[in-house]
Amino acid sequence: MEQPLATTQTNTPSLSVLGRSLALMKPVTWFAPMWAFVCGAVASGGASWQLSDIGRVFLGVLMAGPLLCGVSQVINDYFDREVDALNEPDRLIPSGRISLAQIAITILILSLAGVAIAVVLGRGLAFLAAGGILLGLAYSAPPLRAKRNAWFGNLLAGVTYEGFAWIAGHLAFAALTGPSILLAVLYSLGTHGIMSINDYKSIEGDKIAGINTIPVLYGTKTAAWMIVLTMDLVQLAVAAAFLIWGNPLAAAIIFGLVVVQFPIQRNFIREPEANYLKFSAIGVNIFVWGMMVAAIGLRAVT
Repeated sequence: MEQPLATTQTNTPSLSVLGRSLALMKPVTWFAPMWAFVCGAVASGGASWQLSDIGRVFLGVLMAGPLLCGVSQVINDYFDREVDALNEPDRLIPSGRISLAQIAITILILSLAGVAIAVVLGRGLAFLAAGGILLGLAYSAPPLRAKRNAWFGNLLAGVTYEGFAWIAGHLAFAALTGPSILLAVLYSLGTHGIMSINDYKSIEGDKIAGINTIPVLYGTKTAAWMIVLTMDLVQLAVAAAFLIWGNPLAAAIIFGLVVVQFPIQRNFIREPEANYLKFSAIGVNIFVWGMMVAAIGLRAVT
């Protein structure tokens, strides 16, 4: 009989087999790549409201979110099991409520399904899907385990969650353009900052485990400044790009969205540990709405 990965007992209610896999996939994390795929599709100028195009968007969203983002979350949880035993011992793996076999099967099914949908969508998306899975491994798994270094790890996460997903959405409907690639790169860099917000919840455990997140490396307040500046500079660069491309309306809206974020950013910088959840809920949402403004604005300049 197969043994679980750990034997710690908890009072957390039991889940079904499917529920355990779904919990490891962390549905709350799917939004970022799903949204980026939709933004890329809009930016391509090739997506329409025809039923066939809506179907392609649905397939792409399924691929980017539940399947590829989901498999990266399962992989990350497996290789984070020792850190989670310190920070969140009630999670499925450190609490011993899921087997190694189920984890392996979940990873295999999600990976194969994600690549299969990418093949259906065509235009080289299969290479992006496979590349995203490999980067997910590089982020979480030894010997590289890029997440131990926030600068490198956050960059990998930003590229896969935002850049690859945006480019996949564009490629699903049209050939890539220079402006679309630039926006994918910029928003990937912006996500580098966003990734550090979640690290405030596990600073002590990360220190013990040797995971050098931005808050661990630079302290909570300096990290907050770095996060805000990264996000703002990226958004201002996008606004500047639209001015150069001859779309001042898109530039003005994106600049306005940066200004709207100032109050919540100020509170986050003053007391980051008390306000990081609020900043994540409000400030990041404004940031991602700016992505859609940029995607729509790009249709007018390409």
